This record gives sequence, C-alpha cells and structure tokens, in this order.
Amino acid sequence: MIPGIVVGRQARISLILLLPENLEIEIECVVDTGFEGFLTLPSPAITKLGLHYLGQINAKLADNSNVASNVYLATILWNGVEKDVAVLGMGHRPLIGTALLEDYHLSIDFCDGGTVLVDDILRS
Repeated sequence: MIPGIVVGRQARISLILLLPENLEIEIECVVDTGFEGFLTLPSPAITKLGLHYLGQINAKLADNSNVASNVYLATILWNGVEKDVAVLGMGHRPLIGTALLEDYHLSIDFCDGGTVLVDDILRS
C-alpha cells in the first residue's frame, strides 16, 4: 500500500527514484488521472538527476493540443518493487499517471489533509 495526503485539492503521494551509486531520492508527486503515462518531471529536475534520454514524442494535452516532449528512463521504487518507467520532461511539478496506477486501487478522501491510498488489487 502506498499512502499519501490531499493538499490544496491535489492528491499527493511520494515515490523513490533510484539513481546510480545506490542513491535514492524521494519525490512528492501529484496523482493525475487524466495523464495516461507513468511519470512527468520538470526538465530542470531531469537534467539535475542525469536521467537517460530515450527520445521524443508528441504528447496530447488536456486541451487536445500536442506538444513535443523528451522521454527519459528512470528506475523507481513502486510499492516496494523496482520498476523502470518512461518519464516525460514537462510541466512544473512531478505527476504520476494512470500507467503506474494500472492494477491498483486508488482511494482519495478529497478534503484538505484527506487520506490518499494506492493499493495493489492483485495482492489483495
């Protein structure tokens, strides 16, 4: 189970980014159920972390426009398991998308300070 909290109308959970030389960085992310990918990080953060560049895609935004986005590879710790995920370099804050939520149950008590829980439905 992955716990989180609602802050300012945003469901937030943390994940661990695994970097070379056994470095671990905890990142607080907003859960974005309208984003079908795994993870977004701001481009300056990706540069600082030195993530491996994979290529570029056209990402469709909520307003139906397309924007070119660089794609990187990151290893995260997700519910205690190492997982390689595609990271889009875009936006101003880290977002977790529905690709990470696949086969999980998301529960949100949508009030300031409310509980956010992501639970693996396959292990339940």
